[in-house]
Amino acid sequence: MRLVDASSILWAWDTYPIQQFPGVWRWLATLVEDHELVLSEVNGEEVGHKSEECASWLREHNCRHLNVSDGILKEAMRIKGLLGIVDDRYNKKGVDENDLICIATARIHGLELISDEGLQLNPPTNPANFKIPRVCGMPEVQVPCMSFKEFLASSGAVF
Repeated sequence: MRLVDASSILWAWDTYPIQQFPGVWRWLATLVEDHELVLSEVNGEEVGHKSEECASWLREHNCRHLNVSDGILKEAMRIKGLLGIVDDRYNKKGVDENDLICIATARIHGLELISDEGLQLNPPTNPANFKIPRVCGMPEVQVPCMSFKEFLASSGAVF
């Protein structure tokens, strides 16, 4: 099972329009229906705010949304502390609350995360500016993370 960040499912929705790439979406539908691809509760809501069509497709295929538990919230708070984020003063260049909950959900459930936030090959000096892949790679976090394109390529699926 893999956890898909809102950025990735929305990127896929925009990059591979269902009318032009029906094979990709049939394949994804199978993965979603088999709960091989899941979303965190907050990412499901985020998708709904940004693309009702994508959210409707996810609902149609019974996408599983992992609930936010106390353990996930505690883990998100721990990661927030590692990044030096105080109160709700998130930097627009870095992760936000939903991102932290997504990462914490992947960590608590032992899942690989699919995210299409920037890799930041040159890490920012301020950890509060880290994006999802950089946070996932921190020694204190260690959540496997790949982009949707890497996920697609590594699947070996042919359409």
